[in-house]
Formats: sequence, structure tokens, C-alpha cells
Amino acid sequence: MSKRLRIGGAIVAILFLCLPAVGQQREQSGGRGGNSVGENGYREAADYVIKRLGLRRKSVVVDIGAGDGWWSSKIAEKLGPKGVIHAGEVNEKKVDTMKEKWESVPQIKPYLCPTDGTGQEENSCDLVFISKTYHHFDKDTHVDYLRHLKKVVKPSGRVVIIERHADLASGRGKEHAWQPGLLGQQAEQAGWMLLRCELIPGSDHFMAIFVMPEAFTEKLSKRLTATKRKQSKGDQ
Repeated sequence: MSKRLRIGGAIVAILFLCLPAVGQQREQSGGRGGNSVGENGYREAADYVIKRLGLRRKSVVVDIGAGDGWWSSKIAEKLGPKGVIHAGEVNEKKVDTMKEKWESVPQIKPYLCPTDGTGQEENSCDLVFISKTYHHFDKDTHVDYLRHLKKVVKPSGRVVIIERHADLASGRGKEHAWQPGLLGQQAEQAGWMLLRCELIPGSDHFMAIFVMPEAFTEKLSKRLTATKRKQSKGDQ
């Protein structure tokens, strides 16, 4: 294993191990009361989430497990008229419902999505957004799915996964939750690098953002080179 990957793995482990402690502090302060936590708590922090997606005008986004298209509509507001959001669902009825509901928002393009992939062409997406769907993937297919995303996402693109934190869920909620540490391991195994992982304010959900290590290293190298050039000119 390369030095870069070893460092990346250490960062993943540290960040994910910190999450339960953050959740416990929020619970002790009363953050788990009322409607702010649970099924829709994370939707109340939509602006917070959207700001962290790294969206740009004209971006192509794939919303896997789009449901009613709620998140797709929020993303569309950020992208503007030239952006595209492919809202994928495995149920034809849900696709038809989204088409009717968001008919006035041409950026949103509902489609019937396969269960083992996105159904999108290679190197075609700037962002894959997966909200409360990752835990529904077939058992033992998560790593393969994440590997598939490396083909679909552009080198400079991202994958964002939102799930309820398994340590903060209770009762039947645990059946619809995921361990962030496990997600980090699976993503690293598939060749992704963790950029950020955090609990969404006012909810028991976490958001993990992944990038391709190669692209991130290249960007970092360019920034360091530019900084050295500026310093060199200043010394002259």
C-alpha cells in the first residue's frame, strides 16, 4: 500500500471515530428532542447540506433513490437553468410521480434506475448524491457499487452519501441506518478518498463526501506549485 493511501486511511479512521462522540454531546445538550431529529430532521438543514456539495453551474448530478424528488429540487435551485439532475428510482410509479410533480422544473429528469448501478454513461457526472438509499443496496454489493461510481463520475467529481448514524438510531430505525466507519472502509476499498464526514446539524444523520485520490492529489500539487511561485516572486 502506498504512503498516500496509508495516510488517507488514517484520516478516515480518525474522522469516523469522532462522529459518535459528537452525537453523544448533541444528545446530552437536548439536540435529539422534537421534530429536529429523525426521519426529516436532516431536510431542515438542506441549505447547510447544499453548500457542501461543491455544486457549480452547468453541473450534471445523479440523485440515486430520489424518492419524491425533494433533494433534486433543492439541487436544481442551486444549479440554475443550465444544470441537470438525473433523478433515479427503481420503481416506475415513483418515476412517473416525479415526472408529474416536477414537470415545471426541466432540470430534473426522472428515470428508471437499475438496482446495480446508476444507468449513466461513463465519465458523465459531476456529483452522485445518495440520500438514505445506501443501506437499501443488496448485501455485499456496496463496494462494487462504489467502484461503478468511479467509472460514472468525472475525475474532478464527488460522491455524497447521507445516512442515519447507526449509533444514534433506535428500534426499527437501526434497520434503516449505517455505520460511517463501515462506509469509510468500503469507499476506501473501492478507491475513493474521504474529503469530509460530519453529522448534519439538528439531526441524527451524517453526510460523507468522497473524491478521487488522483484528482485531489493533482489539485493539491498545483496549489503548492502556485504558492511556491508567489513566494519566489516575493523574495526577488
